[in-house]
Amino acid sequence: MQLAMQKLARWHIWLAWLVGFPILMWLATGLFMAARPIEEVRGEHIRINPAPATLPRGELARMVISGDDLPVEMRTRMQGNSAVTSVTYPDGKVERYFAHSGEAVPPVDMATARTLVAMQVAGGDKVQDITLFEADDTPSDFRRKMPVWQVVLTDGTRFYVGQETGEIEAIRTRWWRAFDFMWGLHIMDLQTREDTNHPVLILFAVLSVIGALLGCILMFRRRKTRLVKSDG
Repeated sequence: MQLAMQKLARWHIWLAWLVGFPILMWLATGLFMAARPIEEVRGEHIRINPAPATLPRGELARMVISGDDLPVEMRTRMQGNSAVTSVTYPDGKVERYFAHSGEAVPPVDMATARTLVAMQVAGGDKVQDITLFEADDTPSDFRRKMPVWQVVLTDGTRFYVGQETGEIEAIRTRWWRAFDFMWGLHIMDLQTREDTNHPVLILFAVLSVIGALLGCILMFRRRKTRLVKSDG
C-alpha cells in the first residue's frame, strides 16, 4: 500500500506540473469574467430604452412575398416615426417595408446609422469613425455574416448597425473585447473563440480531474501518517 501511495504521489506531482498553468489560467480568466455584470460587458447599460410605441391606427398594407423562399418571420413595429414591417428569410436576409404603403425601406446609409446610434445610446453622438462592412468582410469582433455599419465612439466603443435591418445588432465595449480575449483563453481557442469541445481542452480537463482525484486520495494518506506519528 505504501509503495502504491508513493507512485500516486509521483504521478500527482508530474500531473501538477503539466496542468498547473491551465488550471491557473482557468481560475484567473473565470475570475475576470465574473468581475463585471454581463449586461455591462455587452453594453446594455448604455442603451436608451424608449417608451413602447403603439402602431398607428389604420389598415396595414398586405405584404406580397414572391419567390421560392418563404419568410420565417414577419413583424411590424415602430422605427423612428414610421411603422415598418421586417421580413426575415431562411438564409438570414432581411427586407423592410413601410407598413402602410408597402414600399421598400431603403438600406441604412451612413447618416442614418449615425442617427440611430445617437438616438438609442447614451453618448452616441460622440462619433469618431463610421465604416461600412460587407457580409463577407465583417470585423472579427462581430462574427456574423451580414452587412453592417461600424460606428466607433471617441471612447472606443463600437456599434454595429445592420444595413438591412436598421437595428443595432451588437455593442462592443472595451470590457467586451477584454472579456472576449479571456473567454478565448478560458476555452483554449483564441482563433474562433467558439469551440468548447476541442481535443486539447478536453485532454487538459481530464488530466486536471485525475490530478484532483489523486490529490484527494493522497490527502487521506497524509492524515493517516500524522495519526500514526501522534500515537507513537
